[in-house]
Amino acid sequence: MRLFASMLVTLVTASLLAAQQTAAPEAAAATPSSQATTQAHPEGQEFQRGSTIMPAAPASQPNSQTPPAGQVSGTAAAAQQPAANSVGGVSSAPPGTPILPTVTPREAAEAKRQFQAGMKLKSKGHLDAAFTKFSSASELDPRNVTYVTAREFVRQQLALLALKQGNQAMQKNNEIMAMADFRRALDYDPSNDYAMQRLRDSLPEPEQTAQKVSVVEQSLPIELQPDPKHQDFHFRGDSRALLTEVARTYGITAEFDDSVKNLHVRYDIQNVNFATAMQAANEVTKTFWVALAPKQIFLLADTVENHRNFERMGLRTFYLPDLNDQQLTEMSNSLRVLLNLRFISLNKSQSAISIRAELPVLDAADQLIRSLTTGRPEVLLDIRVFAVSTSFARSLGTALPTQFTMFNISPALLATLAPSAQNLVNQLISSGGINQANSTAVSALLSQLQNSSTSSVLTTPFVIFGGGVTLFGLNAGGQGVTPTASLNSSDIRDLEHVQLRASHNDPATMKIGERYPIVNATFAPIYNSSSIASVIGNSSYIAPVPSVNYEDLGVILKTTPLISGDQSVSMKFELQLRSLGTTTNNGIPIINNREYSGNITVKNGESSVITGMIDMDDSLSINGYPYLGQIPGLGYGATVHTKNVTQDELLVVVTPHILRLPEHNSFAVELPPSH
Repeated sequence: MRLFASMLVTLVTASLLAAQQTAAPEAAAATPSSQATTQAHPEGQEFQRGSTIMPAAPASQPNSQTPPAGQVSGTAAAAQQPAANSVGGVSSAPPGTPILPTVTPREAAEAKRQFQAGMKLKSKGHLDAAFTKFSSASELDPRNVTYVTAREFVRQQLALLALKQGNQAMQKNNEIMAMADFRRALDYDPSNDYAMQRLRDSLPEPEQTAQKVSVVEQSLPIELQPDPKHQDFHFRGDSRALLTEVARTYGITAEFDDSVKNLHVRYDIQNVNFATAMQAANEVTKTFWVALAPKQIFLLADTVENHRNFERMGLRTFYLPDLNDQQLTEMSNSLRVLLNLRFISLNKSQSAISIRAELPVLDAADQLIRSLTTGRPEVLLDIRVFAVSTSFARSLGTALPTQFTMFNISPALLATLAPSAQNLVNQLISSGGINQANSTAVSALLSQLQNSSTSSVLTTPFVIFGGGVTLFGLNAGGQGVTPTASLNSSDIRDLEHVQLRASHNDPATMKIGERYPIVNATFAPIYNSSSIASVIGNSSYIAPVPSVNYEDLGVILKTTPLISGDQSVSMKFELQLRSLGTTTNNGIPIINNREYSGNITVKNGESSVITGMIDMDDSLSINGYPYLGQIPGLGYGATVHTKNVTQDELLVVVTPHILRLPEHNSFAVELPPSH
């Protein structure tokens, strides 16, 4: 019902906002350009037409109906009127009115394009993509109420759809899918209390046992049975006679230890029962008693040694099935130290602790064990690992030859030419580089070159200059003018969403990834023998298994939570992100490793960034002739500019949700003087 009421209020508010925007052009036409008309806002604020100061659309009111596409232009025009209601550059808007940024024409056009694309996606049923487009449009033009209304309407549609899917999953007893759907609904609408409650309902409840601690064996104490009456005492004499008279009055027989001293005492008390009378007598005579039978007591001097040796002891065996061996040992040591126990034994095979001590001490041990085993606090850790990797590579310009070879053209050099040198010799003769007088030698040289296949610098294109003995050639080594224009861009986004449930002070470890084998050693015979040759010859040789070590790759997370009673969680984190590198060392692959170790303390339900890392590499290289690329207009025509940008971002966010708090059950017991 709360959701439907919120939707109804949102629809009414959106209708009022749309009516005010429709009336904006008419108000602007009826009002002079030098003045601004003020209209009352439905929520108590004011619109100032003709001014850049306008109230923002309420973000907490989604579920507004999207107007038809034909009304977008009129609404945008009404929302983008120029500012005119200001005097001397000072706005006359009432206090508290939000000031929205000025939208440029380019941003308005881009917002309109994003909105139209969102409308098309919404009509096709792609609500997620439409929500992204509407969000972009509202960010570019926050003054346009149509964009904000469309975004909030789709937001509520997505939240309601996620809630519906989560409820269906809960009906099918699929708590994992329901938890994901309710969390998705909260991502769309964080203020939705119903989604938060449903998320808590989908969390798995810890299994509760009827009784975690049970006493499987105990000895019953002797109960003294004095006469139930009240008596007055007025006594003067020795202490033993007083104790004997008090015990005999209530039908009890008194026996004395040698440690009881015979003192002269005075004792006056009225209308008391046995317990009060004997307690007062013990205080006067410095003694205490223990029961030997229902009608018999044994009196001793009140000393620590007598309490330790003669006080009635009992035996209790506690069965603790939920504790492991280490926890049983810690429980036994704690009881021994806190209660000063002398007779305590531990049976790990039966998960039992046996204690022999005085009855008050046994009661204290019982209360202490039950308070420590009522259920350990538990927490659900919601961990998100965001990894973004982007790379950009661009190469633009013209590559000119940068290396040249100059050589002298002589008959010895011509001897290295291939059979196709006839054309070259003819060019040399026509240019005057070779005289006609030595044409016979040239002909002999050409005949000699018919069987030559040796390559030389003359096989590549070159230019000549000079003449005769100073005839030279110049080539560029086969390099020419090469225009270059290339672009390579990549964007990789990775999200690891992990949920861990851990108990108080118990480490929880999670590994996601793979185990990569790395060969440490292989075995092969270092010499050949007749037996080895025989097994190799008949194909019956089996090579020994090599030694392999497996390395964990992926996400390795270890956390130890400590839950406090003030709704705070202290966590010790050990995070490793390991991946296989692209290079090797002596055939062994290199493993990329990122580690984090630390302690943090956050409140229940509070998100906190535990680690973040940004790695950025930006390089720019220029290849070409010196100083030529710096001439204006010749930068990209004579040089090649290569730009490489690489950026890696890593962000780890953790949100604890306390499932069970530590119980604080106070108790009070009175221990005997020996403790």
